[in-house]
Amino acid sequence: MENTQLIIPQKEYDLLMNHLKLSSKLSDFNKKKLNNELKTAKIVKRDTLPDDVIVIDSLVTIQDVKSGQEFSFHLVQPEEANMKVHKLSVLAPIGIALLGYSSDALVDWEMPDGVKQFKVKQVTRHQNDSKVTS
Repeated sequence: MENTQLIIPQKEYDLLMNHLKLSSKLSDFNKKKLNNELKTAKIVKRDTLPDDVIVIDSLVTIQDVKSGQEFSFHLVQPEEANMKVHKLSVLAPIGIALLGYSSDALVDWEMPDGVKQFKVKQVTRHQNDSKVTS
């Protein structure tokens, strides 16, 4: 499994490190993968972040590589999550898996029904929210 270098602002890095330390829900596969990614992550200021890197408040479209099924959502803080309007918590399994990846990346993550591979199809920043800071 290739280890892609994450590009991530400090806020998201801290969130993932905290989740890695405190979560009892991460599988051994996901703990190892996340730990390895965070060891090599490139931490950048939010204003220097490439536009296609997934962070909190990104609009994301991914595709399950095996099934071809696409999913689109707005990645948000846990208290803002509402799947009825496609707002996915950053702490949902796929939210954790995607932080720091960019367009065209392939992401392996263990889901309840086994390890899945997703391709990041599109990433854009949500423009209507000025609350996001680095």
